[in-house]
Amino acid sequence: MNDEESRWLTAAEQRAWRAHLAVHKLLEHRLDRELQPFGLSLNDYEILVNLSESPGHRMRMSDLADATIQSRSRLSHQISRMETAGLVARETCADDRRGTFAVLTEHGWDVIQKVAPHHVAGVRRHFIDLLTDDQLHELAAAYGPVVEHLKSLR
Repeated sequence: MNDEESRWLTAAEQRAWRAHLAVHKLLEHRLDRELQPFGLSLNDYEILVNLSESPGHRMRMSDLADATIQSRSRLSHQISRMETAGLVARETCADDRRGTFAVLTEHGWDVIQKVAPHHVAGVRRHFIDLLTDDQLHELAAAYGPVVEHLKSLR
């Protein structure tokens, strides 16, 4: 074991780490529950948002998997469930027959338009409005290097 592997967290580091874990898990659970009355999971919502913000409301499945940090297999199963609900459709890429697009349907667009205000209100209520502007700035600045580091490992 090298020195880096044997460095235990200090009490302050442990508090910060555990606070991060608790916020992540509790917030994700709460936001997921608040989407259930609309028949969506937080993962469904994330896919709808990505598609709604993409040109033509479509993304290659591989790009969507990367954007939502899911395996290709897991995304494929989720897209199948969302297809059954009429939220998305799959289309073959005209220029690459091996590639597939996930495409937001008209129903999916209507759903994201209806659900987004409720979701944003939940994000505000359970996260944004509990922090000051300075705390939000510090949080974004603190997480930036972590996000970049983790993206570089993909």
